This record gives sequence, C-alpha cells and structure tokens, in this order.
Amino acid sequence: MAAKCAFITGGGSGIGLRLAQKLLERGTSLAIFDLAVPGAVRQEFEKLAEGRGARCSFHEVDLRDAPGIGSAVADAVAVIGAPDLAINSAGVQISKPFEALTADEFERVVGVNLVGSRNFAAAVLPHMAAGSRLALVASLAGIVANYGYAAYNASKFGVVGLAGALRLEQAPRGIGVSVICPPEVETPMVTAERATSDPISLKLKEFSGTLSVEDACSEILAGLDAERWMIVPGRRARLTRRLAQFFPGLLNAVSDRMIRQALKART
Repeated sequence: MAAKCAFITGGGSGIGLRLAQKLLERGTSLAIFDLAVPGAVRQEFEKLAEGRGARCSFHEVDLRDAPGIGSAVADAVAVIGAPDLAINSAGVQISKPFEALTADEFERVVGVNLVGSRNFAAAVLPHMAAGSRLALVASLAGIVANYGYAAYNASKFGVVGLAGALRLEQAPRGIGVSVICPPEVETPMVTAERATSDPISLKLKEFSGTLSVEDACSEILAGLDAERWMIVPGRRARLTRRLAQFFPGLLNAVSDRMIRQALKART
C-alpha cells in the first residue's frame, strides 16, 4: 500500500520514530502521537515534510486516556485528513520476576501496551475507509514467553489477540489489520531495560536475535506494503515463531535448559 496519510503513536523515539521518518521520506503526511515530542524531532519532521509536499501534526497525549486520544485523533484528522495507515507503536516494558512486580507496575505496562492499543484503535477506526490499514505493534513476546516478562508478555499476548479480533471484524469494511511482532530491537527502551534485566531473560532473548532499528523498520514497512497480517522481522525471530507454532514442546525444552544452566552458573 502507498499511504498518503499516516497516524503513528510513539513517534518521538525508537521504532515509531524511524517508521515516521521513512514514511515522510516517501511523501506521506503524518500525525505523531506521544507523551512528548522533542523539539528536534518536530523540526526534523517538518523539514522532511516540507521538502516532499507533505504535512505534519504533533499531539502530546497518554494512550491510557481514551477521551484524550480520541480528541487528539479528531484534531489530527482536521489538520491533515483521515489516515489510510494507522500504526500503534507506543509501548513500555518493566523487566522483573513476577514476585517483584507491584500491582501498579503490572497495571502500567498492561495499560499502556494493551489498553493503549485498544484506545488508539477505537479512536482511528471510525475515521478510516476501505483500503486503509491499522497496524498494532506487539512483540515476539506476544508469541513466546520470557523469564521476567510477566507484565510485558501478558500485555503483548493481549495485543496479538486484540489485533486478531479486529482483523476479523474490520474485513467486511475493507480495512486491513496487521500485527507486528519484532524481536529485541536496539531502541532507547531496550537500552534502559538491559541495565536492570535479569541475565536469564537477556540470555533467552539471544535465541531470537537482536535487530537494528533500521533493519527492523525496513522489514516492517515491507510487510505493511505487502498487506501482511503478522509481520515478524528478523530470520531468527521468524524461526522462533515457527517453533512456537509447530514445535512448542521443543521450544519449551530449549528454554528450560537455558534457564537451568543460567541458574547453575549463579551458584
């Protein structure tokens, strides 16, 4: 698909930022939604848009605020038009064993990642027409569980399920739905996470590999262009997905063995 107007959450950093840059380079008009959009990012996007005859709008909003995101989306539609591509890329992660997670921490992760996905979808879908596409960024952690990822796994498995239901419900309207399940990607969120993550979770993630933001976003856009349902960037990540789908017992055995070895190394 060749989007003329795209809405992206989390466009101030990480995957959302690079996807926004790539779409602007194509001449796509863009609305960015984030808790905060740095001034340098605004200037860069406005310059890219001006050079390609596109338009930009910026909206600072918390995805957990359903009325707020609804109002922000309506404002964006009034400024640059209705989206034919809407991508929910905003997300948070707290890597802790379940016993160490507070109720507030668990609720925050699920609130931003899953409820936020619901709120964004509910806000944009009424403005979208046949031929448009909604994409929710989940994670490989929405397909395969990891040590210390109770909140994140719960939220991202939920995003995959939400996207699946929306795919069925929006098909009669001619609206496509994609779910994006990347492995670990070198973003500021991942860099911060590594400082506090349990070494076991880091070891398990080595199995599915790590991608640069550039490589991940190139594959994501290619998948959206091809109108794929599930987009899993990275060869090792796709292998992990296939193992989870067709050989879950084998994948569990490999994970259990890696955890046993890591725990033994601590003693």
